[in-house]
Amino acid sequence: MNQYLSFEKSIEILESRVSELRLSGDVGGGADMLEERARRQLNDLYSRLEPWQRVLVARHPLRPHFPQLVEGLFEDFMPLAGDREFADDQAILGGLARFAGRSVMVIGHAKGEDTQSRLKHNFGMAKPEGYRKAIRLMDLADRFNLPVITFVDTPGAFPGIDAEERGQAEAIARSTEKCLSLGVPLIALIVGEGGSGGAVALAAANRVLMMEHAIYSVISPEGCASILWRSAHNVADAAQAMKITASELLRLNIIDQIIYEPTGGAHRDPELAISRIAVALSSALASLSAMTEEQLRTDRRNKFLRMGQLPDS
Repeated sequence: MNQYLSFEKSIEILESRVSELRLSGDVGGGADMLEERARRQLNDLYSRLEPWQRVLVARHPLRPHFPQLVEGLFEDFMPLAGDREFADDQAILGGLARFAGRSVMVIGHAKGEDTQSRLKHNFGMAKPEGYRKAIRLMDLADRFNLPVITFVDTPGAFPGIDAEERGQAEAIARSTEKCLSLGVPLIALIVGEGGSGGAVALAAANRVLMMEHAIYSVISPEGCASILWRSAHNVADAAQAMKITASELLRLNIIDQIIYEPTGGAHRDPELAISRIAVALSSALASLSAMTEEQLRTDRRNKFLRMGQLPDS
């Protein structure tokens, strides 16, 4: 059952009519014609999405999240819990797994799929113990020479007073530092939302991949609009100005590769989306596997120093 976004009303009407005709037996044979019309409209719509519309797609509740990605991409996943200091933050999950026959460490934000699980995972907004868990798992990967694959999908780190009291900024900084200092390959994928330092703390990687309709920014469009215009009505203007889409970020050298999604977004065909992710991860891992520890660190450092530099015109 599709959950339609606000700009997909015409598609919803057509596809609902197709379903009605199928259920009634489609005596006149009009379902196929309407289905083809809906497909063409969907292709046209998604070929010219505005930045704010991409934000809505990135936040779609049926978009593949960490559990689905782990199930579709890895074998023998063994979750590892806790930061060994305070608690186990369910907003960041991780563990050992096998990818294409190779042992890896997998870490990612978990948003949840329904109300209960979203509350459990705090909507993917990690507290300090979440980032300290990520650091612990990256240390473990470094010790046993395991590549690290991270999945970023968060509106940002949790801004609550309890998180601040336990050193939120310091935990994010140390997680970012750990990413940059790893002597093993680190590949990050921006799955949906990549918000602020809460995202960078898992994405300071050798290769940063990004789903076609994901977003990656220093602040949410809503937050930007509230600061610049003092009004939520300007979120579309903020999204346009912030350059948060995959194509803009690739041009600015913020990311390394766009993974193109099925028409209508990854939520319409998760299996196809996951298969494309698998190909991209395999290619990225192969390109990094021959590098020494020092080469990996240098590659990562140079990548971040180049960010934002436009080619000479």
